Order: sequence, then C-alpha cells, then structure tokens
Amino acid sequence: MYPASFEYLAPSGLDEAIEMLRLHGDDAKLLAGGHTLIPTLKQRLAQPSDIIDLGAIAELKQIRTEGDRLIIGALTTYSEVVESETARTAIPALAQLASHIGDSQVRNRGTIGGSIANNDPASDYPAAVLGLNATVRTNQREIAADDFFLGMFETALEDDEIVVSVSFPKPAKAGYMKFPNPASRYAIVGVMVAQTGGGVRVAVTGAGPCVFRSQDLESALAGNFSASAVDGVTISADGLNSDIHASAEYRAHLVKVMAKRAVEAAAWRSQRSPGASPRIPIAAATMDSARAAPVSGSGATEIVTTSSLAARMIASARCEGMVAHFSRWSK
Repeated sequence: MYPASFEYLAPSGLDEAIEMLRLHGDDAKLLAGGHTLIPTLKQRLAQPSDIIDLGAIAELKQIRTEGDRLIIGALTTYSEVVESETARTAIPALAQLASHIGDSQVRNRGTIGGSIANNDPASDYPAAVLGLNATVRTNQREIAADDFFLGMFETALEDDEIVVSVSFPKPAKAGYMKFPNPASRYAIVGVMVAQTGGGVRVAVTGAGPCVFRSQDLESALAGNFSASAVDGVTISADGLNSDIHASAEYRAHLVKVMAKRAVEAAAWRSQRSPGASPRIPIAAATMDSARAAPVSGSGATEIVTTSSLAARMIASARCEGMVAHFSRWSK
C-alpha cells in the first residue's frame, strides 16, 4: 500500500526544524531513521500532513565525552555507536547493546533519538537509558530517565519538543543481555544492569508494556553484585506481556536469567581493555539455551518458533497499537 500524500520538509538546522514543527502543528511527524514511521505510513495507520526529515541536521549527530559523561546525538545511528572508539571506551555495554539491535540494515539507519522517542516496549535503547540513569536533552529541557518513559509508545516529550542528545554517566560496571525474537531481533526480554554513582540500577525491556526498573533485583545486587545474588529473587508475572512468543510466566523467568547473564557480562567486560570490540561470547541468548532452564508453570514449552506468518501477525499487532500511541518520532 502507498502512503497518503504529505508535504516533505528537510530543515538544515535544529532551529529551522523547531520552527517547522511549530508552524505545522500536531499533524506533522518527525523523521529520524524511519523504521517505524515508514511502514506505518505505508499501511496508512498514520497520515500526517507534513514529514519533517531531520537527517540533514549535523548538530544532532555526535559522539563525545563531557567530563564523566558520554554524549550521543539524537540522530547517531546504532552502527556509529558500535564503531565509535569513544563509546566503546566510555561505556562498553552500550556499544555491545547497539551491536545486537536488528540486522546491519537496521543498525545503519536506526537512531538512538528515534528509538527512545518511539518507546517501543521491546526496544533495546530504553533499557540502556533507564538502566544507566541517562538524561535526555531536548530543545527545551533535560529529562531524567526515570521521568521519560511513561507507557507503551508514550514518553514525556511534548508536541513541540525534539530530542537533541542523550547524556550517559559512565558506570563503574554495566552489562546488557537479551533473549531476542529470532526474526526481528526485538527483545522478548532484555536486561541492563549497572553499578552507577547513585547505586545499582536494573532496567527491563520487552517483558512489560514499557521499560521498567526491577527494585527486587536492584536490592539483591546492591549488597552483592554477582550472578549468585539473583538466585534468591522471585520475579512476578503480574502485568507482564503474554503473546505467541512467550507467556507472562516465561518472561518473568527470562528476566531472572538475563539479569544473571548481564551481571556476568558486566564482570567479563570490566576485565577487558578499553575500546575493545563490543561483541562478547555470551551475547544474545538463543531459544534453546533459555529453554534449557525451564521453570515450573512458565509455559516454556509453549514458545512458538517465529514463522513468516507469525512475524507478519506481530508486526500488524504492533502497528495497530501505534494508532493510539504513535510517537511524533520514528527510530
């Protein structure tokens, strides 16, 4: 299907983009990488009057350090984070997370600003922003990670706000692990753990309608930052997602498994030289490895391997959810 007609606008600077957004109002959409917006336009689930393409705004593309923080511009692609020695040295876990998002086509087009503004419940970057206690900088203000993600495809961004950059404090240790959908590489469950200046933080994506912090896991790891500390934690399935890929009970099980692996990854990464390759041997979990440790009543044996039909079904369901919650951005 072809999208409905719209006016294409390509500002060359941030101020020009802000003015365009102000002039064209609620019917305009911001285009970053386009991985969510373009399919939605083709299915006519979104019919904006204007598309404002941010791709030519150089000031939104940057990776640099600022004191003890790593600053990543909103239009920085996943691949640019993976390939950046600055990012790999400052926060290796962040580069490792980016290296396992989708495939090479996705990583070469998708942007951090688009990802977090879209706030897909199975996206990886929201776990990094929340788990590392980052600050989202817009053209108007700074928003703490704990205040940014509000719900499925919903953030604290106002209609006239544009994400400019994300500021990550450098953690003492950090690790990310996910159990990916074998077709899309979205996180069925992904967990970011970090030892930060404000204490241990654990952020979970894919498991619920929106990325969230696990207070129980944080409490357990605060006293003993090791995989064994997770053993005594019970993860409730209440409020977690349940679909053709994993039941709520199985997702609860996976949160614990991925948290343990993330802690192990953090310990392994802390022994590596700065700027080393972000890929690690215990990276994204496989379907069989997670099944190897079933939990009673988890529904683990009910997990269905994704077929092309199932992939289309879940893509359709995801787009239907965007009708009510679609962001002004696209990752």
